[in-house]
Amino acid sequence: MPDDDLRRRYRSARRDPELTVLEGFHALKHALRFGAEIDEAVGTDPAELEALAADLAPDLSGRFEGLVETVDPEVLAGLVPQAPRTGVVAIARRKRADLAAALADPREAPVVLLEQPRNMGNLGACVRVAAAADAAGLLTIGENDPWHPDAVRGAAGLHYALPVVAAVERAPREEGRPLLALDPEGEEIDPAAIPPRAVLAFGTERHGLSEELLAAADGGIALPMRAGVSSLNLATSVAAVLYAIRLQTGVP
Repeated sequence: MPDDDLRRRYRSARRDPELTVLEGFHALKHALRFGAEIDEAVGTDPAELEALAADLAPDLSGRFEGLVETVDPEVLAGLVPQAPRTGVVAIARRKRADLAAALADPREAPVVLLEQPRNMGNLGACVRVAAAADAAGLLTIGENDPWHPDAVRGAAGLHYALPVVAAVERAPREEGRPLLALDPEGEEIDPAAIPPRAVLAFGTERHGLSEELLAAADGGIALPMRAGVSSLNLATSVAAVLYAIRLQTGVP
C-alpha cells in the first residue's frame, strides 16, 4: 500500500468521530477481545504478535497474522505520534454507547462520571480502571473526547469493555442511582454505606467539581489523605473509590 495513503488514513482516523486509532498490542488485544470492529491493522512483525498472543492472550491466538499487514518500522513510526514498542497500530470503529442503557444496567455496579477531564492519558487510565473494576459505564462532561486515540492508548483499548459516553450535558438522574460527589468537604468514605449502583462524580485535580454538580449531588464522599497532601491524581482517586466499593461488596 502507498505510504502516503496509509499516513493520510491514520491521520484522518484520529479526527474522525466514528473511528479511533489503537496503538500497541495490548490496545488491539483488548479491542479484539471485547468485540471491536477493526477496519485495518499494520505491524512490523505479525508473527511476533502471534507469539505475544500465545503467551499473554491465548484466547486470541490466530487472530493477528491474518489481520495485520506487514510494514517497515519507518512506515509504522510515521502513522502515530509515538510508535508502540510492540510494533502494531490499527484503525477501529468506535463502540456506540447509549447513556440510558448504561444507567439502566441492572447490576449492582457503579457508574463513573468525569467532569471536564483534561489529560487524555489520565482519562484513559480512568477508563482502564473502570473496566477492571467492572463499572457499569464511564461518562464525561466537557469538550474533551474520551475516544481520542491518546485516551484509548492510556486505557489499553478497554473502551470496548464498557460503555464510554462522551459529552453528557449534565449530571444524569436515574431512579436507583444516587449521585455522589468526590469532594474534600464530603464525609470520609465508608464503602459499606455507598449504594452499589451510585453515580460517582469526579472533578479535575486542580478545581474539583463545579458548584452546579456539587449542588445536584445527593451526597459527598472524601478519601482520607495525609495532612499537607492537597489532592490525588484523577485516575488514582477513581481506582481508590471503585475498589473500596468492589472489595466491600465482594468480587463475583
